[in-house]
Amino acid sequence: MTASRRLPLLLIPATLFLLVIYVWPSLGLFRNAFNEVGPTGGMIEAWSLETWRATFHDSFTFELTLNSLWLSSVSTLIALCLAYPVSLFLFRTDSRFRGLLAVVAIMPMLVSGVVRVFGWLAILGDRGLVNTTLQSLGLISTPLKLVFNWTGVTIGLAESIMPYMILALLAGFGRLDRTLEEAARSLGASPFRTFRRITLPLSLPAIALAAGLGFVLSMSAYITPKLLGGGRVFVLATEIFEQATTNTNWPVAAVLAIYTLVLLLALLVVSNLVARRLQR
Repeated sequence: MTASRRLPLLLIPATLFLLVIYVWPSLGLFRNAFNEVGPTGGMIEAWSLETWRATFHDSFTFELTLNSLWLSSVSTLIALCLAYPVSLFLFRTDSRFRGLLAVVAIMPMLVSGVVRVFGWLAILGDRGLVNTTLQSLGLISTPLKLVFNWTGVTIGLAESIMPYMILALLAGFGRLDRTLEEAARSLGASPFRTFRRITLPLSLPAIALAAGLGFVLSMSAYITPKLLGGGRVFVLATEIFEQATTNTNWPVAAVLAIYTLVLLLALLVVSNLVARRLQR
């Protein structure tokens, strides 16, 4: 058997795995989206668009969408501003501790999301490290409200997606050529102008890739908005969980889940198109 004929056989295990783990549950989710909820709260099997109509005619769905998009945008922007210099340093450094520094940069990925959130609660709480330090320095008289609101959720989300964005930036920095920067400096360009005219344009595809990844991760995050938001921050992910568990309204949860999935896929397509356009 030739190598060209063996290749499809090698794809069979991965294809079966995806069908069982992803495609089959997605089809079940799609089927539940057309069911209805009876007077007693039980789900009735049907092929109805009533749940879709009621969900998208509800202004709260529009509010959840705007909240999710805004939170994801701000968190991604903050994480990108923090991850970019770290990634650029790791990409350029010749230190023998480069591997160790890279591990330290992505170490939050090795810690459970719940543990990280409770860590932020201890840092940002009314008696946390930030407020205690500011009060001891006499900068504030009353604690700042940094948790159980949009501020705390934004900080927590930015920190949680930052390691992923560092990896994405490192993977996309392949187009950076140090000789071009050295040539610009030798011609009299200042470090800032060299960065603005050479480094930043060459790293735009990596930025688009990292921003797309961070945005998708923020949109689908549930633990951070739920715990750091304290029930006061409403986004699509938290509403899906509430509908599926607290309200046991599986049709609405399925509709919102499919709606979120379509949004994420559209954002991924746009991100990939932008990254490819910038690579030209």
